[in-house]
Formats: sequence, C-alpha cells, structure tokens
Amino acid sequence: MLSPLDLLDLATRAATRAARYIRTMEPPADPQRWGRKGTSDFVTDVDRTAVALIAEVLEEETPKATIVGEELSSETAVRGLVWIVDPLDGTTNFLHRYPMYAVSVAAAVDGILQAGVVLDIPHDHCYRAALGHGATLGDTRLSVSDLTDPTAALIGTGFPFKRPEWLPMYTRQFSGILTGTSGVRRTGSAALDLAAVAAGRYDGFWELALAPWDIAAGVLLVTEAGGTVSDLAGRPVGLGHTPVIAGNAAMHAWLLAQLEADGSLLQQPAGPENHP
Repeated sequence: MLSPLDLLDLATRAATRAARYIRTMEPPADPQRWGRKGTSDFVTDVDRTAVALIAEVLEEETPKATIVGEELSSETAVRGLVWIVDPLDGTTNFLHRYPMYAVSVAAAVDGILQAGVVLDIPHDHCYRAALGHGATLGDTRLSVSDLTDPTAALIGTGFPFKRPEWLPMYTRQFSGILTGTSGVRRTGSAALDLAAVAAGRYDGFWELALAPWDIAAGVLLVTEAGGTVSDLAGRPVGLGHTPVIAGNAAMHAWLLAQLEADGSLLQQPAGPENHP
C-alpha cells in the first residue's frame, strides 16, 4: 500500500496535469454552450477532459483504486483506496473568467483521508497535505489562524443556491455571522475556501451543502494545518454529502455555537450536491 506521501505525490502529478490543460482553454462565450447539471450549475467539456486526464494518471499507478467525483461515479466508496476528484471546482467562475477555481484531488484509505491537493489554477498555488505530515503551500508550512476574537474574524461561506428552501435559514445564519465578525466572503470554490482556512487567511468557513469532491482535499488541509472541521452538529466530516464548519479551535467553536441551533432543521440533500 502506498504511503500518504506517495499518494500525495501522485495526487500532485494528477492535479498539475489537469491544471496545465485548463490554463490552455478559453471558456465558451455563448452561455448556450454551457452544459447544465441544474439551475445555475454548469459543466463543460473542459471539466470532462480534465477529469479524464486526472484519471489516466491515477489509474496507471493505482489500477485497483476507486475514483469518484462530480463527473465520475457519485457513490463514494469507503473501503480500500479511493480517489475523490473535482477537476474544476468553481466552473461558474471559470466560465465568467473570474480567477477563483481549482483542481481538487484527495486520497482516502478505508474512509480515512490520507492525502489532498488543491491547485489554484489561475495563480498556480499548490496546497498539499498528507496525513501526519502537515499542510504546505509550496515550501511554506501552513497553519490556521490563531485569532480568537470573533469581532476581528474574516469568515468564508457558500450560498445554498441549489436548495432555495434553505435560504431563510441561511440568511438568519448569515446575518448573525456578519454582524458578529469583521466580514464574510464568498469565492465560489469550497476547495479554495478551505485552503484559505488552512493558510490562516480565513479564520473560519461554513456552508450548508457540499459534496465529498468539493471538500475532501480541503478538509485534510485544514486538519493538518491544526484546524477543526465538522458538520453543523459538531460531528467529524466523512466522505458524504454534508454541511461544513471549519476553522481554528476557537473560531470553529464560535461558529458551531452560532449555527447548530439551525442545524437540527437541516435535512440531508436528496441527491448529490456539488460546488458550481
């Protein structure tokens, strides 16, 4: 069995190959050529080609592994080696030439995350983490923020655009978080949001509906950078579709206290959720 560092090296090569391809591509100017998975949720030939490039790298060296992702099987296996892949997290941003989108590749063995890579494509920033070996950006070791005062905190979020019935709950949450902190930001890429938490740029992050391929690599980045990730009930985040709260210990606890009262009202998605 490959070690976490071996898996990290393979994930990095796969993510880098996809990122190089995506940088060469121009998004279709005509929205009629944007494939739709749902309302305001797009998929392009770029996504499909990028995931094929990733799969080729992973299958060559780990032919018995399972690969799951937005453009692949949506059933996340929990036994053996599983690759969790999002070839283009932030497709809507890519289509609008808004420079916040990434490749996310993670490896889990028997349901436990081992390695993860989030590659910020426009800026060529490669965030990497391996279980027990910390998280890095290039040669720089990452560490979550040490801020403990919520009134000084900057928090990331994502909107429940696929679940309009959750908007009243979300707007209550947003109002409480916004008025209790120094600001809230939304990038449109959960993978990059979690990388920002790991790097200490965000003090915390929450979103109500995310798929495993949106978050797997980012979750490992945060935990290996010393942070905490859970659902709205404070339970560890696994490899399923889930709400997410992330941050350093103090900010995670503060966010959890603000959000868990509403968490009991949150129903699990009826089908796969993913980030646009």
